[in-house]
Amino acid sequence: MRSTQLRRLGLASALAFALALFGLVPTASAADPAPADLTFTTDSATTVPGGTVSLSMTITNHRTYDVWFVYQTIEPTWLTTQRPDLKYSFTGCSLASAAGSVPCSGTGPANLGPNYGSTIPPGQSRTVTLTLQVAADSGCNGNIGFYSYYYAEFSDSTNTNGGPVYTPETRVLCA
Repeated sequence: MRSTQLRRLGLASALAFALALFGLVPTASAADPAPADLTFTTDSATTVPGGTVSLSMTITNHRTYDVWFVYQTIEPTWLTTQRPDLKYSFTGCSLASAAGSVPCSGTGPANLGPNYGSTIPPGQSRTVTLTLQVAADSGCNGNIGFYSYYYAEFSDSTNTNGGPVYTPETRVLCA
């Protein structure tokens, strides 16, 4: 090697050593856990005209600090809105809490922001359950599909779960 190349290599090595010595070099660390999960379940995969299905949505806090605020919506998929023969509504909404199940107090089953309660402590979950009622005179020849998005803010006030986070489609077969 030429002497200029050795000097450059030596200078680069010295700089890297100095940065490492003063803690300015990024270190490998465990990845921060996922901020929050939103999962969906139904009590039945199928329904009939006049039938009901419970649709539950659970948000779980994986961080080491509280979830302060959650905003969530649930909307029918485009294909569901294109079926004029389909008649359904959400007839009930409840929030599972430590004291038992309480009615939802939000602005309605399509806008679930306030329905998760005040905060969600680290490692805990909250579940909102909606009752989907299919009208007795409804056409019933396919899937009823829903999607949701949510936005969550955490109590460390520097991190927010950048939303909207679109969730997988939830389907109930109406046959």
